[in-house]
Amino acid sequence: MAEEISEQRQSRINKLQRLEEMGYNPYPYTFKPNAFAKDLQEKYKDLAAGEHTEDTVTVAGRAMAVRNDGMFIDMKDKSGNIQLFCHKCNLDEENLKLLKCLDIGDVVGVTGFIRRTPRGELSVAATKFDIIAKSLEPLPEKFHGLTDVETRYRKRYVDMIINDDAKNVLITRCKIVSAVREFFNQNDFLEVETPTLHPILGGANAKPFVTHYNALDNDFYLRIAPELYLKKLIVGGIDRVFEIGKNFRNEGIDKNHVPEFSALEAYMAYGDYNDMAVLISNLLRFVVNKVFGSDKITIGEHEIDFSKPIPKVSIIDLIKRETGVDFLSVETVEDARKLASSIGVETEHCTNWGKVVQEVFDEKVEHTLIEPILVSDMPKDISPLAKTHRENPRLTEHFDVYLLATELGCAYSELSNPLEQLERFKNQMKERDLGDDEAQMLDESFVDALSYGFVPTTGMGMGMERLARLLTNSSTIRDVILFPALKKRS
Repeated sequence: MAEEISEQRQSRINKLQRLEEMGYNPYPYTFKPNAFAKDLQEKYKDLAAGEHTEDTVTVAGRAMAVRNDGMFIDMKDKSGNIQLFCHKCNLDEENLKLLKCLDIGDVVGVTGFIRRTPRGELSVAATKFDIIAKSLEPLPEKFHGLTDVETRYRKRYVDMIINDDAKNVLITRCKIVSAVREFFNQNDFLEVETPTLHPILGGANAKPFVTHYNALDNDFYLRIAPELYLKKLIVGGIDRVFEIGKNFRNEGIDKNHVPEFSALEAYMAYGDYNDMAVLISNLLRFVVNKVFGSDKITIGEHEIDFSKPIPKVSIIDLIKRETGVDFLSVETVEDARKLASSIGVETEHCTNWGKVVQEVFDEKVEHTLIEPILVSDMPKDISPLAKTHRENPRLTEHFDVYLLATELGCAYSELSNPLEQLERFKNQMKERDLGDDEAQMLDESFVDALSYGFVPTTGMGMGMERLARLLTNSSTIRDVILFPALKKRS
């Protein structure tokens, strides 16, 4: 196969040399199309078979199929496909020579008039033909395309040429992020950029990437979350703030996780997690309507209605609903482990009551959550940055957003008492001492910021790839990443 590809490449190089010998540059400085396939198909949809117009257009795109020695070319541009009709009656001798150097995959530019063939195919009848980017590599075979998943990701540009569905998913992901940004701009949030290199690990529980900052001669962490910096801006008087940027967590890869990902975080002063529940319902409805044109979309076999407020239900109540077990009836980690074991969940590795609750939820409840839901009132043990629940001191005012059995993000009534925050950080450091390398560090600068007065605030975070994966019904998060990280080829 390698020999065959090599021969094809050499054939294309030979054609490139012939073009150069003709004094023709198949890599021009510029070319300006004035029409696109989709618009032409719509504008001339009523043109009868065998008819032509006097309308002249200039189009450009990739030659996806060539028939009859170049007389018929299926051209694909950013909007769709259209046929090019290159007949010797309409082209001069130089253009006909160029046609003989054409290969599938070349990018061509054509000026001509609109006609519909007797067989009913709308075409641009070329009066001028150019090759504007000579392709030296053959495209994959049309009907099989790129079947190897790793090759699809490694050669994403080829995948996008061949696979319209893959390209449309990636475009939709970009539209989703743009819609998120538009929503927050419309709601008076200020978009900011905070540091990517952090001297302290904080803002989430995760394993970091570590690097060395030569100019400061200190180790730094690639950020796992921008949370603590954004809250400092609230202290500084910016009442509504958001950021969409890269986070880095040195963990595994699966359908919902990659170590480098794009995340949204937003903070709103003078609100609590009840206010954020309303905002997130509005956000998802806005994004879905903006991108898909409706409040209801079908994802796989499920029709999801985003027009309704998303319900907020306690994690304790959800576990009780699915298992009949009430974890508020026990207090110690030992009793919680026994309760979990009684319903078939082993939690010996869990070091506190809250982690047991989370483990049981993950195993017994998460897979049942298809419709949008806010899983709320998380254990304080596993939520070091959220306010203590106003009705139960063992819990926090923290909810996670779920859709199609997948966590999309989370939101808090933000902890604002600096002394309590210091104590929570110290408890996290104890967890680190017990071997939890995802527990957060003590960030004295953040505690100092809170000491200047942190008004009642609510905040949220959401993974952009995960949202895009679900809304586009993609099987894995890497399908919505333009260039996912891959192992080095051996």
